[in-house]
Amino acid sequence: MTTTTLAVLVPLLPFLGAAAGLLLGRTAPGFVRPLAVLPPLVALALAAVVAVRQGGDQTVNAATELTPTGSVPIELALYIDGFAALVAVLVAFVATCVQIYSTGYLRDDPRYPSYAALVSLFTSAMLLVVYSGDLIVLLVGWEIMGICSYFLVGHYWETPEARAASLKAFLVTKLGDVPFLIGLFALATDAGSFRITKVLDAVAHGRLDHPTLIALLLLAGVAGKSAQFPLHTWLPDAMAGPTPVSALIHAATMVAAGVYFIARLLPVFEASQAAMVVLAVMAAVTMIGSGLAALAQDDIKRVLAYSTIGQLGYMTGALAVGDRGAAVFHLLSHGAFKALLFLAAGVVIHAAGTNSLAAMSRMKDLSARVPDAYWTMTVALLALAAIPPFSGFFSKESVLGAAEHVATGHTENAPGAAGWITLVAGLLTALLTAAYATRLWLLAFRGQGTEAPDHGRQPLTMTVVLWVLAAPSLALGAFSYRVLPDWFDGRDLNPTLTTSVAGTGVALIGGIVTYAAWRHTRAVTARVPLGAVAAHPEGDAGLVEAEAIATHEPAYGDVAYAPDPADPGRLLLGPLHRHAAVGFHMDALYTAAFVRPVQAGATLVRFLDREVVETYVRGAGTLPRWLGTAVRRAQTGNLQTYVSALLAGTVVLAVAVVLVATGA
Repeated sequence: MTTTTLAVLVPLLPFLGAAAGLLLGRTAPGFVRPLAVLPPLVALALAAVVAVRQGGDQTVNAATELTPTGSVPIELALYIDGFAALVAVLVAFVATCVQIYSTGYLRDDPRYPSYAALVSLFTSAMLLVVYSGDLIVLLVGWEIMGICSYFLVGHYWETPEARAASLKAFLVTKLGDVPFLIGLFALATDAGSFRITKVLDAVAHGRLDHPTLIALLLLAGVAGKSAQFPLHTWLPDAMAGPTPVSALIHAATMVAAGVYFIARLLPVFEASQAAMVVLAVMAAVTMIGSGLAALAQDDIKRVLAYSTIGQLGYMTGALAVGDRGAAVFHLLSHGAFKALLFLAAGVVIHAAGTNSLAAMSRMKDLSARVPDAYWTMTVALLALAAIPPFSGFFSKESVLGAAEHVATGHTENAPGAAGWITLVAGLLTALLTAAYATRLWLLAFRGQGTEAPDHGRQPLTMTVVLWVLAAPSLALGAFSYRVLPDWFDGRDLNPTLTTSVAGTGVALIGGIVTYAAWRHTRAVTARVPLGAVAAHPEGDAGLVEAEAIATHEPAYGDVAYAPDPADPGRLLLGPLHRHAAVGFHMDALYTAAFVRPVQAGATLVRFLDREVVETYVRGAGTLPRWLGTAVRRAQTGNLQTYVSALLAGTVVLAVAVVLVATGA
């Protein structure tokens, strides 16, 4: 087969698997699991073949007109460069791992057939975004991912948290998609085409009339889809969905789409220095804010959610300094270790038997209970913290190195301000990342919570996937330096000394300080009398949380576990902890600024509709109804009544005639 034919099959196979899974889910349930696993597995093999044939420098570019439009044409086009080839392999790889893992994780779920079909459709939509050479076709995959996330996040629709999270994810991402759609049409109008190659050619020849406006409109959609400030608030709440869905969304689809889109059209953003600075500021606020929030979360999945937001901030920071190679490199590395982190967290939750025990303050002796999750999650956390030689070190260092080159003027791909903003924020985030990664490891595997009931060993499909993902989490970075430069525009991926030392140094400081804080708090607050909880350093907020936990924990005489007995996050953040724990009140801000005004407006409209409009409508119908009632009562059906009325009318008429005549 030609490379073009193979590339067409890559997104098509998961789509066909999704359709077949939905059709056969009830009539032939035995085919559901093969239909869930085999299509993405074959798509992975084909994507790997396409990447090998593409070789990093042989761009695959093919198109056919989809439908005549009379103006700007819409084409079914493929545009596969080195970045697209590698990202497609990542998407298919993670999707295959998630589908295999889900056969064990959701083996007793009655809605597994629809879940598996939606995961396949999700995968197909992301692959369409990756391979598409036309912006409208890309938009189709972009929007399909949005509706798939709505259904998958709300998989446990019986719980109010899942219903609220799915609706929030849909609405927040749609809020960004509105300006995104306007930006796409403005871009196509200036370029005269939706084809990506023609758009890039128009940029190269200076034919964009409104580059800043277009770039900022597109950034709004990217902020929503990739959970960047200020449209990031949906992602932590999306943890109400099944854990494998979280792995898929965070590692290879949905949130990766926004970063990939900017990398795809980076020259459009580089045409506006203002847009690049805005992108850098957005990345910096996202990185630092999410790092602080992650350090204050107790739910293990919410820690990982804020971690994803921060790592996506690294990617957008790399794009802000004009280095899409560093951004996509970190996208690939992050996809491997973040999928591993979520799936390992799923094993922890599965061992506890319920999502409600995902609170790290309640975990105890899990390193012995789930050794596979313990060792593989340790590898993934070291990669997340960017400790050499794990993959996260190499990819994160490439981001910091790119920022340092722009900041010091060695390259002029972006404004120097964008370089300094990204570099300083990146180093501070490296410190925070190592801190919350260390905290997660200590609380989850060395915690002093309560012993959860033993639910037996996890299915083999779950543990095998963890070790499969551990390999790229450990070796992808070093492997990339030897094999992948051709796929990254020939960019040298070797780390630079300055940023390597600085990044690793602050990461080690973050980890060591967090460990010291954990040892200190563990020694001081291991067992606290209930009466002493009122003296909690956070005052009433600490007392409320302490009482909430104490009422659910077993008491031993006059002693019970205090909230987060050895949580270093409280000590490190101090008074900032209570604000970071609720995401710096962004949800409350949006509620006050948008939700309540909309609700007030809806209440006013309902009042006007009921009390004003309906009053006029009811009044308009009342008079004819009264007249009809009067006429109906006159129609008695009695002949004598009619004759009497006729005679009475005749007499009245005669009297009237006489009076008139007399008056005349």
